[in-house]
Order: sequence, then C-alpha cells, then structure tokens
Amino acid sequence: MAEAYIIDACRTPRGVGKVGKGALAHLHPQHLGATVLAALRDRNDLNTADVDDIIWGTSTQKDKQGGDLGRMAALDAGYDVRASGVTLDRFCGSGITTVSLAAAQIMSGMEDVVIAGGTEMMSYTAQIADPKKPFMMDAGNLSLRAKHPQTQQGCSADAIATIEGIDRAAADQLAVTSQERAAKAIAEGRFDGSIVPVRDPETGELVLDKEEFPRPGTTLDSLSTLNTVFDKFMEFPIDDKGTTYGDMIYARYPELKGKMQHIHHAGNSSGVVDGAAALLLASEGYVKKTGMKPRARIVATANIGDDPTLMLNAPVPAARKVLEKAGLTTDDIDVYEINEAFAVVAEKFIRDLKLDRSKVNINGGAMALGHPIGATGSILIGTALDELERSGGRYGLITMCAAGGMAPAIIIERV
Repeated sequence: MAEAYIIDACRTPRGVGKVGKGALAHLHPQHLGATVLAALRDRNDLNTADVDDIIWGTSTQKDKQGGDLGRMAALDAGYDVRASGVTLDRFCGSGITTVSLAAAQIMSGMEDVVIAGGTEMMSYTAQIADPKKPFMMDAGNLSLRAKHPQTQQGCSADAIATIEGIDRAAADQLAVTSQERAAKAIAEGRFDGSIVPVRDPETGELVLDKEEFPRPGTTLDSLSTLNTVFDKFMEFPIDDKGTTYGDMIYARYPELKGKMQHIHHAGNSSGVVDGAAALLLASEGYVKKTGMKPRARIVATANIGDDPTLMLNAPVPAARKVLEKAGLTTDDIDVYEINEAFAVVAEKFIRDLKLDRSKVNINGGAMALGHPIGATGSILIGTALDELERSGGRYGLITMCAAGGMAPAIIIERV
C-alpha cells in the first residue's frame, strides 16, 4: 500500500470558550478554519488547485458551525474553488478521524493531496444550547435509550472512577502534572512552530497568539478547594417522569447506586475552549513532484466502540487495536497523546496499558490547555509530531474517547 505523509501541521491558539472572556469568542467559526488553512498554504507554498479534498471535523454542526464548515473555511481562506471539502462528526474523535480518512484516500491511491483538520467554538455552542433542555446522546429516541442508556459524560467519568477505584487524589495529581507540563512547554516555546496567530478578518489586528486557558499556578491545594460538579448532574431530571442522568447509569450498573464516588471538577476535567487545527497530507508521488519534505508518515489507524453507558473507556482497546495493526508494542511508542477529557480517562489509560508516565501527554493535555471538540484530535497529532521532532523519537500514538462509547486511534512515524 502507498504511503501517506504528513507534510505540515498547524493550529490556532486555544481561546477560553466563553463569550465576553475568550479572545476568539466573537469570531465566526469559519474564520478559525480559514486561518489554519491559509497558514498551511502559505507555509508550504501550496498550490491549492492541487488539493483533492479537505476533510474537516466539527461536532456541533448547527447554524454558524453548520453548512460544511470545511468547504466554507477553504473558500474564506482563498483556496482555489477546485479544492473540495466535507465535514464530519465523530464527536470528540472527529479530528483524528479526519486525518485517518485523508490518509486512507492517499494510501489507496485515489488522491494525492488531502488536508485534514477541525474546528470547534465551544463559546458558540454554549450560546445556541437550550439551558432548559437536557442534552441527551440519544436525541429522545426512547427505543435506543432502553437498549443503551447514555448519561451526561461527567457522570460517566465518575462512574468509571468508582468502578476502577481511581480516587480524587490521583485525578488531581494528574491535573497538576498537566498544568506543570503545559507551562513548561509554553515557556520553552515547544508550541511556537505550530501555533498560527489569529487576526481580526476586518482590521487585520492580532486577536490571539498564545494559549489562553492554562492556569500555571495550579497546585494540589488549590484544586482541593474546588467542588465536584457531576454529583449535581446525577440528580438532573431528563424527562417529565423525573428520570435523572443518574438513573441512566443505574439502569446498566445498579450496583453503583448509593456508592458513586464523585471526583471530577473544573480543575481535573477538560477545558472549554475555541480552536482549529489542520494537517497537510500528500502521496509519495506528489512529494517527489513538488520537492516537499515530509515530517511523518501514517503507520496505522483504528476505530473501536465500547460500552455507550460508561462512554469513555474505548481508548484502551483502540490503542491495543492500532498497535496490533502496526505490529508494534507499547514499548515501541515514544510519545503518547491521550485526550484528557476527564482525569479518569488518562489515568485509566496509563494504568491499563502499564505506560511510562513520562511518555504520556509530555506537554500537558486538555485539563491545562482545553478541548475544542472537533479540532482536538488534529491538534494532538500535531503536538505528537512536534514532540517527536524535539526529542528525536520515532513513533507517536494518539487516541481519545468519543461520545457514544467510541475511540479512534492513529500511529505516526517521524521521518
């Protein structure tokens, strides 16, 4: 099978995902996508007429984030109209899936140049959400709910922590480590080569050129003052019968009733942010024709599903599946990026796979830097690539949980 090479990867800084507080929150989502697409073109002297497709991830595809954001962002960036685009949704896993599909198109020989990425403005999704209407993964499909009750994700995180015996001390320690590593990475400029400044589309003035979410002074003592959040969600009614988010868990795991340990709070859960990211992938033939220098190649990709009620446990089997496809072991991987959707996700991942903690989320994770849903996977692939180049490592494995009980995974090799 043909090779698919990563030529370049870039992203916006992540802005706080709150209107009136976040630097990016007043912008149109398409503008964030256009920013990284324009950067890929300009950084690589890319003839955009050669781009076969743009595969984009956006989870909340409504209103300003609807209407095939990938195509609209490309047009806004000034791409040749022949550069097509499609936008998909695998919830949090969208930004890995876009890269996997782009690689598959190239490795199959069907296309030569594909851009993959994603955008999510969580400040915007908060604006359009109905605070009086509880969000349900099943969208009101009671038949599906009877088969697979799916609760609020933070409630799932606490359920997993209870089952696995992962306590708040472990979760908070991981959150502090994430903040410390992110602070070090920022201070040492480890993100500088990938971050693209965001400018106002009308005035050209700088809007944001650095990460906005991290709290570098975070300590175990400061986290200990934060109240847990999802014990309150457990009691939230989801219908006129008084059924709660907690009841969704107890329907599958009745043994947890009265025994739930609530450990997650704002400091050990992923940050709500806005952001976009993009990667340029190309075939060997296109690389030879243009003289472009690849930075990495795609080794293997995988997808897997797991329990929809617990929802967040699929990264471990996804990692095992992609390692088997690649013919590698956990010891072969130099850089792991596991999205810190909640502390328990990363902690379980490390424990189950018996990983060296120094190889996991080396430059911090979403607890420190934030999680712009549809973009995060693409951000993490770029972060892993940057770290492989900085450290001289060979292989990086990137995975993350996705709503509905799924996880995509991908392995890249530095070249």
